[in-house]
Amino acid sequence: MKSNINKLLKKHEALIHSDNLKVLSHVQRDTDDWIINTLMIEDCNTPFKYKRKTRYKNLKGQRVNLTYYRANERVAGFEMEIMNVVRIKIA
Repeated sequence: MKSNINKLLKKHEALIHSDNLKVLSHVQRDTDDWIINTLMIEDCNTPFKYKRKTRYKNLKGQRVNLTYYRANERVAGFEMEIMNVVRIKIA
């Protein structure tokens, strides 16, 4: 399993992988085609976002392994840093 992550990180240098992160909050919002998921992680003030076609169980209080990259998003007229999640697994 770890070798797959290492291959992914080698291929895409901007990716970051973190293990055993505690989820403080998990919000799921419906759009036309996707469910937008937003996670807040312990000791981090930046939201982690990802999309799914269907709803997922609530991850609040769970420990997760995340593979993500940094991005900026314009919210209410100002730039905000977010983390776009590529891969999420319960630890």
